[in-house]
Amino acid sequence: MTTSVARFQYPRVLSIAGSDSGGGAGIQADLKTIAALGCYGMTAITALTAQNTQGVRAIHAVPLQMLAEQIDAVVEDIGVDAVKIGMLHSADTVRAVAAAVERHALPNIVLDPVMIATSGAVLIDREAVAVLVSDLFPKAAVVTPNLDEAALLVGRSLDSEGAMEAAAVQLLEMGARAVLLKGGHLAGDTVSDLLLRQGAAAQWMRAPRIPTPNTHGTGCTLSSAIASQLALGSPLDKAVQLAREYVRGALQAGAGVRTGAGSGPLAHNYAPLPMRLLPMR
Repeated sequence: MTTSVARFQYPRVLSIAGSDSGGGAGIQADLKTIAALGCYGMTAITALTAQNTQGVRAIHAVPLQMLAEQIDAVVEDIGVDAVKIGMLHSADTVRAVAAAVERHALPNIVLDPVMIATSGAVLIDREAVAVLVSDLFPKAAVVTPNLDEAALLVGRSLDSEGAMEAAAVQLLEMGARAVLLKGGHLAGDTVSDLLLRQGAAAQWMRAPRIPTPNTHGTGCTLSSAIASQLALGSPLDKAVQLAREYVRGALQAGAGVRTGAGSGPLAHNYAPLPMRLLPMR
């Protein structure tokens, strides 16, 4: 009996991030998003968090050797088409991930600089911020801070579109190849996001604000959706556009749902796609 030769593979997305016990953000949100977009999700957990819709209660770091082993194990066997990097709470964790990125020449990296939770909890130490900029910014295809995270990175508050564009320029000067600066924290009925790439004109993406109390994990969801679209072969600007559309749909679908007493999750599975197939490489 002959064995058939495989001609296809799944689009493979690796999430390097923290675990959210409440299921709305972090690794859990990433896997839901990756699956909903028809890709194959893998994980390397950087930290365990005890949290729910009301906030973070505790953070427990995964030993660095175990973190590296997780990345090595999936890359060496399954392979990776795109990477989402989320919560890296310490400088040593950042260094370990940066070393793995370099060791395996990981492609299509979406760096979500998770620094402040939706609840306001600070999730990263000061030294880690500096190492994140020096060691990971240049390796990422795009960095996706929200306004609070960008403000922490550039050292000033951001309260207008003009301030956003100036901050995005500064982030490029700090080594980022491209920045998606998310303006959801600005006041008003319109949400304005800015994609700025080295050597390219600013791309503003504006849409009506979706009224919902359920925004926990929005940034994690967006970054993993961008990584999924990159794994599927979309160029960066198209990947961002498609990811924003997915997040807006998940926000709208989950707006009337009550999950917990705080900021609830998005409806990640509101329109799941069948598993995609790519030609074997």
